[in-house]
Amino acid sequence: MWYKPYGSTGKQVSAIGFGGMRFQKIDESKPEYDYDACAALLLEAQAQGVNYFDTAPFYCDDQSEAIFGHAMKDLQKAGTPLYVSTKSSEKEGPKLRAQLEKSLKRLNLQKITFFHIWCVLDMADYRSRLGPNGAYEAAKKAQAEGLIDHVVFSTHCNGAEIETIVNEGLFEGITLGYNILNFRFRQQGLAAAAKKGLGVVTMNPLGGGVIPQRGEKLAFLKTPEDATVVDAALRFNLAHEAISVVLPGLGTLDEVSQDCAVGNRMGVQAKAPGSPAVFSAFVESRKNALEHRTAAALDTLCTGCQYCLPCPQDIAIPKFMLSYNEKIFGESKDTLGMLKGHWGIKADLAATCIECGECEERCTQHLPIIRRLDEISHWAGAK
Repeated sequence: MWYKPYGSTGKQVSAIGFGGMRFQKIDESKPEYDYDACAALLLEAQAQGVNYFDTAPFYCDDQSEAIFGHAMKDLQKAGTPLYVSTKSSEKEGPKLRAQLEKSLKRLNLQKITFFHIWCVLDMADYRSRLGPNGAYEAAKKAQAEGLIDHVVFSTHCNGAEIETIVNEGLFEGITLGYNILNFRFRQQGLAAAAKKGLGVVTMNPLGGGVIPQRGEKLAFLKTPEDATVVDAALRFNLAHEAISVVLPGLGTLDEVSQDCAVGNRMGVQAKAPGSPAVFSAFVESRKNALEHRTAAALDTLCTGCQYCLPCPQDIAIPKFMLSYNEKIFGESKDTLGMLKGHWGIKADLAATCIECGECEERCTQHLPIIRRLDEISHWAGAK
């Protein structure tokens, strides 16, 4: 595995990290997981060199942290560096502290390596975490007590907003969405973090699963060196000198093997003389080649994060939005086909939306969910 510095912390982290958001259920219709099988994924990733493991409250029906904790004793037996990341979106200090303590207990850990002020949506949201008795103050106090190694943040802000936050110098690292499809909309923030010396973790490097699912239509992303579009997307992020960890969600042993293999190959290449310049040239050439091939609309693909839930009407919003991705790539009938054939959902349920706006307030990508549901309901003939 290729190991890269996490900013100025002195820690060497695996270039491929384990994203703990995609564990698979025993039965898709029920919130039940085989903890032993899920733990086996974590252990296999570690065996292949992964040492950066990311989770959060509420991932996988609020069971991801518990799954990590189930595997923790075995993970610690390896005797190699083990860096665990989790998060809190609480704005009030006491609530963040309570969530941190719950996370420590569920993870079976005494300390969190990288603790995120989670899901900063815009500058107003960012400022709301900094006040007296607020989230940031509580996180720094916990750090002083030895419960946190590094206070970092995750964000879906635009590039200019990220630059402002980074330049205020409060954090040691950042997790942000950045991939081969949306790079134009995130470059300013990535460059600012690199200049400031922050560790950088990129989430959704595969577009929340969109890239592997649409491999045929996105075949133009590949170079002759890429066997698959997944390889192409991972190499694009890995080659950035500024990026410490590329964080795909890993839900199967095949995904662990495929993604770690890319990290291993890049690690071998990184040992060659002049590799930083070679990688930098590769990134720039890919950006230039893709500049006019990736439409602005692709920045509005749903990644299936499920932060939009719950819906007061019990609309399966993520499934509707993931199906709407088909419209972005093709035709409205493709969205209707995905809803019926893949999810088994009646498209006319979109018409039950009461336009309360709760989902849009929570959406990390600021997607026009209400408008899209309205479009789907019209395509289905429900309006």
